[in-house]
Amino acid sequence: MKVFLLVFFLLYLHFLFTFTLSLSSDGLALLSLKSAVDQSGDGAFSDWNGGDSYPCGWSGISCANISGVPEPRVVGIALAGKSLRGYLPSELGTLRYLRRLNLHDNEFYGVVPMQLFNATALHSIFLHRNNLSGPFPASVCSIPRLQNLDLSVNSFSGNIPDDVKKCKNLQRLILARNKFTGEIPAGVWSELDNLIQLDLSANDFKGSIPDDIGDLVSLSGTLNLSFNHFSGRIPSSLGKLPATVNFDLRNNNLIGEIPQTGTFSNQGPTAFLGNKNLCGLPLRKSCTGSDSSSHKDESGNRSKGLSPGLIILISAADVVGVALVGLLIVYVYWKRKDDENACSCIRKRRFGDENDNEKGNSCTLLPCMNGSKNEEGNDESEVEGDGGKGEGELVTIDKGFRIELDELLKASAYVLGKSALGIVYKVVLGNGMPVAVRRLGEGGEERYKEFVAEVQAIGKVKHPNIVRLRAYYWAHDEKLLISDFISNGNLANALRGRNGQPSSNLSWSTRLRISKGIARGLSYLHEFSPRKFIHGDIKLTNILLDNDLQPYISDFGLNRLISITGNNPSIGGFMGGALPYMAKTSHKDVNRTNNRLSLDNSRGSNNYKAPEARVPGCRPTQKWDVYSLGVILLELLTGKSTESSPTSASSSASVEVSDLVRWVRNGFDQESPLSEMVDPSLLQEVRAKKEVLAVFHVALACTEGDPEVRPRMKTVSENLERIGR
Repeated sequence: MKVFLLVFFLLYLHFLFTFTLSLSSDGLALLSLKSAVDQSGDGAFSDWNGGDSYPCGWSGISCANISGVPEPRVVGIALAGKSLRGYLPSELGTLRYLRRLNLHDNEFYGVVPMQLFNATALHSIFLHRNNLSGPFPASVCSIPRLQNLDLSVNSFSGNIPDDVKKCKNLQRLILARNKFTGEIPAGVWSELDNLIQLDLSANDFKGSIPDDIGDLVSLSGTLNLSFNHFSGRIPSSLGKLPATVNFDLRNNNLIGEIPQTGTFSNQGPTAFLGNKNLCGLPLRKSCTGSDSSSHKDESGNRSKGLSPGLIILISAADVVGVALVGLLIVYVYWKRKDDENACSCIRKRRFGDENDNEKGNSCTLLPCMNGSKNEEGNDESEVEGDGGKGEGELVTIDKGFRIELDELLKASAYVLGKSALGIVYKVVLGNGMPVAVRRLGEGGEERYKEFVAEVQAIGKVKHPNIVRLRAYYWAHDEKLLISDFISNGNLANALRGRNGQPSSNLSWSTRLRISKGIARGLSYLHEFSPRKFIHGDIKLTNILLDNDLQPYISDFGLNRLISITGNNPSIGGFMGGALPYMAKTSHKDVNRTNNRLSLDNSRGSNNYKAPEARVPGCRPTQKWDVYSLGVILLELLTGKSTESSPTSASSSASVEVSDLVRWVRNGFDQESPLSEMVDPSLLQEVRAKKEVLAVFHVALACTEGDPEVRPRMKTVSENLERIGR
């Protein structure tokens, strides 16, 4: 019996030894990673079989044939977002030909082993969003061809060593949201000639910003040093950075006047917020008085008092000024009386009052309200409290737009569609001009002033890629918005056709032009509009197209107006029956309208929302729009719909992303061929391959899960503008 057991044991050892030897050395190194993982939530290693000769068929592993090497070797590990919990084994450093290590969005802990950097073929290391700790791995710069290093959202600590200057080929250094401390080393950044992206945000860095950061000649996108403890003045050398670079210096302890040279002239105020001791443009905080507070002249003597003659001259000027002001007041009073008489002929009535049609009053609807002129939104109207007590009032916002109430009542009208933002009609005026009229609801009487203030603010937004609001109507039972009619439907129909199937009507050059137009419009809203607006509901159906396929952003500002009016647009008649009810319009009739807008946003709209936007009670931010634009870019690139890619029911609402975003990210992580991701109708445009890839990178930056990592819309727009030039 003992002899039998001994023979059986020896046979087992022989079998095990033979079984192990059948696997290549690269496969053995990978098995050490499998052994180092305590928990694999997604079954990432289910097909990692030690009996295979090579690991090239294992999930997440890519191989290549190397010249002069008889067997295929591992060149990529892509196991991102697999819920892996464990440590990084040093055996990974034996993967001599490993080029890309992608383990981000897992739960790896501990330090990064120095032996990992023996894999000298590495060009990309993505370890972000794990639980790794320890100091910055200085020996990482011993890798000669390293281009991308992303250690963000971990618990790394300590200083950044001077050895970082040895990373000569580094293009992206992303260390955001760690626990790094101390001062940023000076004298190293001028050595990094190839650095494109530098993100040191959300750490505990202190001290001054090194002057030689201004020597990063290849930098593009955003220089992100926000949410640290940097102090002192902003070095003027940053003005030497390329004009396309945006600064993010928010929430530091910087002081003094913002330099006005070079690249600084391209920055918006957002870049400098949270530094209470900064002043100068583009902030609305003057630096005057800081250098001229002394009352002494150049000789050191106190300045003398005003001479008697100068005092008399100033007094005389005051008297003349008071007289002129008095005359102006008298003039304004009588002018106002005249305007009140002119405006009294405006038909203030309820829509549908047929008796008014018989009075023969031919007064035109002048752009005034309660006796106060409002031309092009430049002067805020004085709103009287009784304006919301049920009396109809049609007010034009743009002085170049004229419309009469009777004309609107008698116009031909078609239902375009209905959404949570109201019923929309196409109304053709007597002169043949079409306008879009949106019914908002019938509530909100007590919030009349607030409604008018919002409408006036929206009316001031004027951009070639944003639908213009021209007029509005307020009554007890009707609230209407009148805007330009955009003649060619929306981007969803143009991209997929009216039956929801993929469409090949949009060439790559057209899609790129549309992308640039949307980004320009949103950048204007974020940076240059009167209130630095947020749209909050960007999606394909809210992008309208004209006959030249130029994009227009619609539904801007409507969410706020809906909250004021209560939004019950399906109750009651529109214009006393002058326009059709939504309920009375058949689906067949609606489809007869060639320019019908697909306004039903009940499906798929959630997939455009940023992860943080899906958390109840979260306040909207501009980064919501950035994420939504990123999803639109992915739809234009892939031809796929977010509606056909529902989000996973098992995902947490706080981290949930659309399957389209996840699918594209997985494709890049696994280095899938571009032909497998791009819209098949674009495959013939071979010349556009570089442009397509560049837009993919912009879209992926926009759809980062962390809003702080996403670029500003201004940066997105500038990056898109450079593509295809």
